[in-house]
Amino acid sequence: MTTASPVLLLAPRVNETSRRLRTAAGLRGLRARTATGWQAPRELLGAPVHVYGGPLFGDAVGRELGLALLEPAEDWLVRLPLALTGRRVAATTLAEARGLRGPAFVKPPADKAFAARVYPDGGALPGPELLDGDTPVLVSEVVRFRAEYRLFVLDGAVRAGSRYAEEAELSVAPLGRDGSEVLAFARDVLAASAAQAPLPSAVVVDVGRTDGGWAVVEANAAWASGGYAAESDAVLDVVLRSAGPLAQLPVADLPFRRELPEVVR
Repeated sequence: MTTASPVLLLAPRVNETSRRLRTAAGLRGLRARTATGWQAPRELLGAPVHVYGGPLFGDAVGRELGLALLEPAEDWLVRLPLALTGRRVAATTLAEARGLRGPAFVKPPADKAFAARVYPDGGALPGPELLDGDTPVLVSEVVRFRAEYRLFVLDGAVRAGSRYAEEAELSVAPLGRDGSEVLAFARDVLAASAAQAPLPSAVVVDVGRTDGGWAVVEANAAWASGGYAAESDAVLDVVLRSAGPLAQLPVADLPFRRELPEVVR
């Protein structure tokens, strides 16, 4: 049965963030439910739905539910100044990256088509029997992040944040004593981004501390990102904006819509 009440639909693979978002949604009177499978629930067709889950879930239910799933441009990191990235970053193809003669950090810009990590050379990347050569990738100089932080951004301002790693190992904690420095750097990043490399109105930006100072790690879709120790209610605000009804999408966010496949049942 179609309803006019907004619904937060969570992916069937439950994690700590989805549990916290479900609780936060309930506290503000928003209906929340966990999907039982990888398809759009029939009873929610035509309803104002928001989703939280990974790219596979978004692709599975997004078109049928009439959603706009926001994600940063694939070349966002490339367009930032070197002073903010802390290393040279290039957008290229997997075929080109297979020609690398030395170590580099290589990752898919959005989906997890292969592991994002430091590869000793291009020969260690997935071969043509696994992935097409025209698969887009980001290639960057190797830099060591001492600590990494996730920031949930809404309308160009940080709404919530959390530490998620130290020395490349999972280390979840509130922003703590580094909070003021993290937020100050984030303001510089968001100001530069607004001028040179726009972001969707709701997004996640990861930043980190290196031996040379602060640097941007990457940007990701809020509807598919873990919240770690970030304040759940603020995370929910960002998630709701990042993945909701297409009819409610602000015009400025149109360029950041994920292309959703048509699912054949």
